[in-house]
Amino acid sequence: MAQKVKLSTIAESLGLSTATISLALRDSPLVASDTREKIKEQARALGYIYNRRAASLRTSRSGIVGVVFHDVMNPFYGEILKAIESELDRSRQTFILSNHYDSVEKQRTFIETLLQLGSDGIIMSPAIGTPIEDMTLAEENGMPAILVARSMDGVDMPTYRGDDSYGISLATNHLISLGHRVIAMVGGTDQTSTGRDRYQGYVNALRKAGIEVDPNLRIPGPRSKQGGFEAALNFLSLPQKPTAAVCWNDLVAIGLMNGISRAGLVPGVDVSVTGYDDLEEAAIATPALTTVSNGQAEVGRLAARALLDRLAGSHEPDGVHLIKPEMRIRQSTGPVRPRT
Repeated sequence: MAQKVKLSTIAESLGLSTATISLALRDSPLVASDTREKIKEQARALGYIYNRRAASLRTSRSGIVGVVFHDVMNPFYGEILKAIESELDRSRQTFILSNHYDSVEKQRTFIETLLQLGSDGIIMSPAIGTPIEDMTLAEENGMPAILVARSMDGVDMPTYRGDDSYGISLATNHLISLGHRVIAMVGGTDQTSTGRDRYQGYVNALRKAGIEVDPNLRIPGPRSKQGGFEAALNFLSLPQKPTAAVCWNDLVAIGLMNGISRAGLVPGVDVSVTGYDDLEEAAIATPALTTVSNGQAEVGRLAARALLDRLAGSHEPDGVHLIKPEMRIRQSTGPVRPRT
């Protein structure tokens, strides 16, 4: 077997100390930038591989962060993850990713695994039903935790997410301004802070406009395109005959529009539909989807930055930090056109 290249090998080849080589490979500003690049180039040429395990023994840091979401196949979480990765890259941190699919047991196993690996911290969107004990497990064992997308009652940890109540009220008010009065809400669940806040934003907007809140106009559950498509039949069969729908997210909205189209109606003309999150797909949907930008990239960036700051010794205030959403008006909404 080929002998492993050591720091001393690089140092001898360049006539520098091993301390300088080590600092350069960790991007320390104590080494001039041109010298750092020269050292890195030589390390690559010699086939040097950074020994993270040995470094963690010296520094008590592994350079590893855990990230756990409901389902990263959802583009909403994918956009948050992209921002987290970009921010961690700046500090030469890597991450281990897990999907919990709202399984508390799967999430707990992941947290325990991170602790066994000596991970530096964790960024998570907690699974439905997560007990407080699981949330504090990481912190009590020296692994700081940052929450994203979902918050939890009784847990005072830095939490970054969009202002869901305000965001859904923007979408609902937009429909009201177009003359809609029978507006359904499609998707979501009261089991998460996100679901509760978005429904409350819908209710608040209706009440402020003097519109009676009809619980029969709520179609809970769907969170995917398939779910939105399947909900179209229920939506179109409602006796109140809604002229518009506020959807839980863009995926539900696009699925609902497909179902409405399959029934022979035209989204944006016969029925107005709004989404939530402003995913890349929203702008190229047919019709282009009116939606709410929820600041996923900012959520990911701030969460990663907060964790890195904690690891550096500073402390971001605990509690919920809300990103203010913005409306994106496109072709899927229009003036009320009563259905016959």
